Amino acid sequence: MKTVYSPVVLITGSARRIGAEMAQLFHRHGFDVALHYNSSSHEALTLEKKFNAARPNSAKTFQAQLTDISAVKNMGLKVLSWKNQLDVLINNASSFYPTPLEDASEKHWDSLIGSNLKGPYFLCQTVAQALQKSQGSIITIADIYAQTPLKGYSIYCIAKAGNAMLTKSLAKELAPEVRVNGIAPGVILWPNTDEQMTEKTKQQVIDRVPLKRTGNPEDIANTAYFLATSASYITGQIISVDGGSSLNS
Repeated sequence: MKTVYSPVVLITGSARRIGAEMAQLFHRHGFDVALHYNSSSHEALTLEKKFNAARPNSAKTFQAQLTDISAVKNMGLKVLSWKNQLDVLINNASSFYPTPLEDASEKHWDSLIGSNLKGPYFLCQTVAQALQKSQGSIITIADIYAQTPLKGYSIYCIAKAGNAMLTKSLAKELAPEVRVNGIAPGVILWPNTDEQMTEKTKQQVIDRVPLKRTGNPEDIANTAYFLATSASYITGQIISVDGGSSLNS
C-alpha cells in the first residue's frame, strides 16, 4: 500500500494574528504546518500543541530572526529536514512602524528591509529546490502601500515595494515548477501599538475604504489557501484584499 504524505506549509510569523489564522486554516485542510516565530514562543508552542493533539506530528515550531540571514537559512533547512518536503511557503512575517524622514535611522532601515524583503528573499532561495521538486508555490504578504505610499512610513513602503517585485521576479525565475503570488491586504488588523493610530485616525482610514469596514484575518487566509491549492494557472500576481481601498490610489 502506497504511503500518502500530507502536504507541508511553512508560514513565517505564524504564532499570532494573520499568520496564526492561515496556520489554522491550512491545518484544518490537512496540511502539516511549520510554525515560524521570532519572539512569540508561547503562542507558537500553544498552536503546535493544539495541532498535534488533533493530528500527531502535524506541526512543529521553528525560531528565527528574519534580519539574521544565517538564522533564516538555518531555519529553512530545519523545516526541510522535518518532513523531507515542502509544498507551500508563505512569507507573512513583517515589521511595521513609522519612520518619518527626519527621524529615520540605519537601524530602522535594516529592521524593516530585513523583515519585509531581505529575509523572505533568502528564505525563498533556501527552499526553492524543494518547492520545485514538489511543484509547490510561494505566497508573499505584500501591502497596498507598496504602490501608493503611506506618509511617514517611507522605509516600510520601500520594503513592501521590493517585496512586490520579489514576487514577480521569482515567479519568472522559478517557473514553470513553482508558482509565486502575493496578497496585498488593506485594513485587516490595526497595528499592535495603540500609539500608532488614534480612534479618530482609524475612523478616517475606514471612511476611505469603499466597503466602509475593515476586513478580517480570514479574508487573507482564504485568499492564501486559494492561491496555494486552486490557482494552478495564476503566477506573478498580487491580489489586493482591501475592501476597494486601492481604487483610491
